[in-house]
Amino acid sequence: MEEIKAKKGPETGEEVVISVKVGKGDSSTNHKVTVDREDLERLSPGESDISAVKLVEESFKFLLEREPKESILSSFNLTKIGDYFPEYQKEIKDRLKDSSR
Repeated sequence: MEEIKAKKGPETGEEVVISVKVGKGDSSTNHKVTVDREDLERLSPGESDISAVKLVEESFKFLLEREPKESILSSFNLTKIGDYFPEYQKEIKDRLKDSSR
């Protein structure tokens, strides 16, 4: 599995921007992901307080199981994943629920 490094960047009252580096050295890709606070709350399991960084890291694991890092958009809103992979929302909720136990 590729190395995933996510770091919180600028945020407003409505959204958080996460910078993501996937891979190592010369074979790495960089991405900018926008996470709306509403989506963060909707995708967090139950009463769990999942960070935007954790959500994006798990989302990249999900993506990397389905496509190479070079195929992942360089800049996108997190909900765009569901346009390409309809199972994303259900699966990411399950993953986050499992990781918060």
